Amino acid sequence: MAQPSTPSAPGTQSIFGGGAHGPSQPSSFSSLNSTVTPGSAASSNNTYIMPNSPMKSRAMMDGYRPKVTRTLGQRPACLVNASVTYCGNNQIYAFGGFDQYTDEVYNHVLRLDLVSQQWSLVDNYGDIPGVRMGHTATLYQGDKLLVFGGENEHRTYLSDLIIFDLKTAHWTQPQVSGPIPKGRARHAAVLHEDKLFIVGGITGHDSYVLDDICYLDLKTYTWSRAWRFVGRFDHSAYIWDDKVWVFGGLGEDMDKVSDLWWLDLKGIPAFQASPHMGSLERQALSNRASPSSRPSYSMAPSPVVGASGYAANSRTAQVSTPSFQLKAFAPMAPGSISALKFVSGSNVPSQGSGIHFHVYSSGTLLDFVTPAATTTSKDCSLSALDLSGLRWQKLAEGREVFKSGYRWHYCTMNEDGTKAWLLGCPTDPGAIELGANGLEEYLSDIMEIDLRRYGFLGNNLTPDPRNELVRQSSRIRDVEAPSRGLGSDLSKLFNQPPESGSGTDFVITALSGEWSEDDIVGSALVRPSDTDGGQNIWLSPDTPTSPPIHVHKLILQARWPHFARLWASQMAEFHTKKMHIPEPYSVVKAFLYYLYTDRIDPPSEDPGSDSSHTPANLSDVAGLLVMSNIYNIPHLRLLCVNRLAKELDVEHACTIWYCAGVANEEWLRKRAAGFCLTHWGRIVRTSGFLRLPRAALVELSQEIDTEGRVIGGEEVDLFGSALDGGRFPDGASGISRRKESIGSHQSQMLESEIDDDDGMEMN
Repeated sequence: MAQPSTPSAPGTQSIFGGGAHGPSQPSSFSSLNSTVTPGSAASSNNTYIMPNSPMKSRAMMDGYRPKVTRTLGQRPACLVNASVTYCGNNQIYAFGGFDQYTDEVYNHVLRLDLVSQQWSLVDNYGDIPGVRMGHTATLYQGDKLLVFGGENEHRTYLSDLIIFDLKTAHWTQPQVSGPIPKGRARHAAVLHEDKLFIVGGITGHDSYVLDDICYLDLKTYTWSRAWRFVGRFDHSAYIWDDKVWVFGGLGEDMDKVSDLWWLDLKGIPAFQASPHMGSLERQALSNRASPSSRPSYSMAPSPVVGASGYAANSRTAQVSTPSFQLKAFAPMAPGSISALKFVSGSNVPSQGSGIHFHVYSSGTLLDFVTPAATTTSKDCSLSALDLSGLRWQKLAEGREVFKSGYRWHYCTMNEDGTKAWLLGCPTDPGAIELGANGLEEYLSDIMEIDLRRYGFLGNNLTPDPRNELVRQSSRIRDVEAPSRGLGSDLSKLFNQPPESGSGTDFVITALSGEWSEDDIVGSALVRPSDTDGGQNIWLSPDTPTSPPIHVHKLILQARWPHFARLWASQMAEFHTKKMHIPEPYSVVKAFLYYLYTDRIDPPSEDPGSDSSHTPANLSDVAGLLVMSNIYNIPHLRLLCVNRLAKELDVEHACTIWYCAGVANEEWLRKRAAGFCLTHWGRIVRTSGFLRLPRAALVELSQEIDTEGRVIGGEEVDLFGSALDGGRFPDGASGISRRKESIGSHQSQMLESEIDDDDGMEMN
C-alpha cells in the first residue's frame, strides 16, 4: 500500500490514497444501502478509513492451470512399479522398478532437481539393496528413505527393510526383531508416531491378496504382529485423526474398488505401545521356520563396477521369509473398523476409467483422474473427499488441470501437502525420443500442481484433530488444564473492556449491526460514486457505527502488517487509539479474532474462548476472503477458500461467486458460477441473487455457454434423448444438463429421482 508523505496531526482526518496496483476500489462488504460521502474533519470524529484496494485486477487473472515442464539430463525410461518420492529441498528420488520394454528390473537411484529440472543417476554406497519393483519408499525424519518389500527379478516377494540416507547416499539394513511380515509387493506404507504401518499387498506364487496390517517400531526396529484389516493392493493409505484410511486399488476379485475403509487407532494399546514378542510367539516362529524360509542371497554374476566404486548390481540379503502369521491365523485388528461404499453421484469419480492417483492433504483425499488410452482430458477431473464429512466434491474439470497430449505415470506430494507433482511423457510421437525398439516412453515431463490455489491449507496448517488431553487423561489426572497455546489464551482477552483487566488499549468500530443476507455482498457493492475520485474515502457523519471492539494494539501491530505500517507512520489513529473499518461488524470481529488466533472459528472444545464470538457464517467468510486480498494475508486467504469451497451451498453461492471475483480467486469464482448455473432455479430465488448489482447479474448470466438455452414443459421430453446423447462439449450427462435448464418444480422432482440412486452404502 502507498504510504502518506507526512504523518497526520491529531484532530485531522487522513487517509491513504490508491493502492500499489491502482486507485482505491470499493470495500469488501458494505451494505448496498449505506452511502459513503465526503465529510469534514470535524464531523468525522477523527475516524480513519482503511484502504481497500484489491491486490490485482480480476481482468488480469487468467485462472490457474498447472504448468508442464520438460526435464533435462539422463531421463529414465518409464519404469513400472518403481517408487517416486518427494524428499524435500526440491528433490524427487526414484528407485527400482522394471523397464516395460526390456523387462529388466533395476536398483538404481535417480534424482530429479526441481529447480534445474535435471535428472541424474545417484552414486550410492553401503548395503545396496537388490533389484526390486512394487516396493514402497517412505520419507522419514526428512533425510531418510525407508524402502520395504517388493519383488525381485525372480518374482520372489521380499520383506526386508533398507534405509537410504539422503545426505550421505549410503544404504543400511538395520537388524530387526519380532515377527517379520510376509513378503509382499504393491502394498501401502504410511508413517505415524515413529511407526511404519504396512497395509495389504500381494504375495505368493498365485499373487493372492493380503488383508493384513502391521507396523515396525522405528525406535526399536521391532515388528508388531499382523492383524486382519482389508484386502487390497495398488491402494493408498493415510493416517489422519488417529485413523488409518485406505482407499482405491484392487480387491481380492482383481476389480478396481471405490470403497473407503478406516481403522481407529485411538486408545488402542496394541497400536500405541512398543511391540514385543512373548515366549509363545518366539517358539511358534522357530517351529514354523523351515530351510525354504531362510533368507536368500541373489549373487550377481560378473558385477560391473560403476563410477561410485561399487558394483551397480551388488545387493544385500533379500529376505523372503514367510511369516508364521498366515491369513488364517491373523486376528481382526483391535480397533474399530469401518467402511463406506460410494455407489454413485455426480461428484464421485469413477475408479473404473482413467488413470487415478490418490494423495492426501489437509484431511482430504485428492483423486486425480488423468488421461489414458481411452480417456481424454475432458473426461478427467480433480476431486476431493473430505474425510471429516465424507463428502465428495469436484474441484476442477480435466481440461482445467491437464493439457492434452500427455500421459502421467507417477504422482508424489511434499510433506506439507501444498504441492503435488505428476511425472510422465507426451503421447505425440513427434515429441518423444525414438529408441532401438521404436516409440519409447520416458519420464521426461513433470507437472507441478499448487494445491493452495484450490484452497488446501496443507498438513502443517490443518488444526490437529487429535486431543492430547484425551490421550493423557488415561495415564494422569490433571488438576488444572494446561495451556492450549498462545492463540487460545489470547482469545480469552479478545474484545474485553480494559476495566475488566484485559489490558486492551485500542478500539475498532465497524458498520453497525451483524451481517444479514439482505445486506448481500457487502463492501464490493459500494458504487464508484461513493469514492472521492478513487483516492479518498470519507465517513458520513450519519453512518451508523458498531459497538466498540476492544483489542491490543501490540497484537495488531505484530500480526497485521498494514496496521504496523500505519502505526509506524503515526497516523491520527496513533494518537486517538481508535480506528473505523467500513465492513459489517461480524466480518470485522471475525477478522480481528483471526489476528489473535489464526482461526476463523473459535475452537468449540475450548471453554475459555470468547463466548460472544460465534462461528463465522459463509457470508462472513466471503467478506474475510476479500479482506485477506486487500491486506495480503495468505494464510487467511487459504482458510477462507478452503471453507468456502467445502461448504458452497445454494443460499450463499451468489455471495461467494461475487466476493471471489472481488478477491481475484478465479478458481473459486468459476466453481461458484458453475454451482449457480447447475442450481439456477433455486439460485434466482435467494436473497443473495436478488441483491446483486445489475452489472454482476449480467456477468453471472453470461457464464452460461453461448449455445445454452432454457427449456421446460414438453420440450424437456422432446429433447431428452438428444440431451442424453452426449452432445455437450464437456461430456456432461443428459440428467445433469437437464437439471440446469428445466423449471424449479421439475428440478425438484428430478432431483428426488436422482437422489434415490445417488446414495452410499455403509458397512
